[in-house]
Amino acid sequence: MPDYQYIARELTGAQVTGVISATTQQDALATLAQKQLFPLSVDLADTAKAQQKYVGRRVKPRVLAVFYAQLADLLKSGVPLLRSLDLLHEQATNPALGLVLEDVRAHVADGMPLFEAMKQHPKCFSELVVSMVRAGEEGGFLEEVLKRIAGFTEHQEELKGRVVGAMVYPLFLLVFGGLIVGVLLVYFVPKFEPIFGRMAERGTLPWATTALLGFSEAAQNYWFIVAALLVAGWFGLRHAAGTPLGRQRIDWLRINAYGAGRILKSLSIARFCRILGTLLHNGVPILQSLRIAKDATGNVILAEAIEVAADNVSEGKSLAKPLAASGQFPKEIVEMISVGEEANNLEEVLINVADNLERRTNRELDVAVRMLEPLLLLMMAAIVLFVAIALLLPIMQTSGLA
Repeated sequence: MPDYQYIARELTGAQVTGVISATTQQDALATLAQKQLFPLSVDLADTAKAQQKYVGRRVKPRVLAVFYAQLADLLKSGVPLLRSLDLLHEQATNPALGLVLEDVRAHVADGMPLFEAMKQHPKCFSELVVSMVRAGEEGGFLEEVLKRIAGFTEHQEELKGRVVGAMVYPLFLLVFGGLIVGVLLVYFVPKFEPIFGRMAERGTLPWATTALLGFSEAAQNYWFIVAALLVAGWFGLRHAAGTPLGRQRIDWLRINAYGAGRILKSLSIARFCRILGTLLHNGVPILQSLRIAKDATGNVILAEAIEVAADNVSEGKSLAKPLAASGQFPKEIVEMISVGEEANNLEEVLINVADNLERRTNRELDVAVRMLEPLLLLMMAAIVLFVAIALLLPIMQTSGLA
C-alpha cells in the first residue's frame, strides 16, 4: 500500500504531521478520523509518488514473458505463490515491473486471488492474460497456464518483430522519398519561377511546368494546413477508437481493407484459434474458453461473431455453424473446426489451424513487402522524373529542341 504524508490538527488544536499507509486517499482520511485528527492536507509521500511514476507505465511484453515463465517454474517446483512473488520482486531489474509485483504481492497477501491482483494493473496485464490466469486458478492448473501465456507472448512478440522488421525498409523509402519531394517543391522549384515568368505571361508555359509551379506554391503557402489536418486526423482517429461505434468501424476497415485486410484478419483468427486450443487442452470448459479467447482477436467485429457462436454453443449447437454464418471466418477453417468437433480433438485442430494460418500469413506478408519496395522506388523515380521534365521542357522550347 502507498504511504500518505499528512498535516492535521488534534482536538486540542495542536498541529501534527506524519505518514500513514492506506490503499487510497479516502482510506487515509478515514484512518485520520478514527484517530480523532482533523486533516489539513493529505498527499502521497515522495516515495509513493516515485512508485506511481513506474506503476502507471506499461511493461514490455518480452519482460512480462520472462516473468510468466519464471513464476510458472517456481510454482511447478512447489514454491508457494507468495514466496514466488517475493523472489521475482527481489530479482526484478525492470523498475515498473518490480513495483507492480510489489503491489500484486500485497494484494495476494491480503487474500485477493492472483487474477484480481493482476487486474488492478490493466496497463501491465491485458484482459486476456487476466482471464487465462483466472481460468488457471479456478481449474487448478495455474503453472501450466502461465507457461502457455509466456510462450504465447514470446510468439506474438516474435511475429510482431518480423512484421516491423519487414516494414522498416518500405517505411524508410516512403519517409525519405517524402522529404526529397518536399525539398524539391519548397526550395528547389521556386528558384526557377522567375525564369519561366515571361513564358507564363505569354501562355506558352508547358502544362507540366505550370502544374509543378502550382504544387510548389501550395507546398510553400499551405504546408501548415496540411500538417494541421494530419495532426487533427490522428487525434480524431484516436478519439474515435476510444468509442464503441468508432472502434467497431475502425476494426471493420482493418479486416476489410484491400490487401492488408486479409493479412490482419488471418493474424487475428490465428491468435483466437491458438488461445482457444490452449484453454481447451488445459480442461477449461468450451463456453468459458470462447469468452476468454474472443479477446485474443483484438478486433471487435470478430469478437462479436465469436460471442454469438458462444451463445449458440450454450444452446447445444456446434461451434462451426455460427462461425460460418458470421461470414468472418474462411470456409476452410470452419470445415477444419467442424471436423475437429466430430472427431473430439478440437484443441489439436485449433493449434494446427493457428500454425498453418501464421505460416501462410508470413508468406503473404513477405510477398507484399517485396512488392511494396519496388513500387515505392518506382513512385519516387516517377516523381523525380516528372520534376526534371517539368523544369527542362521550357528550356527545350526556348532553345527550339521541343
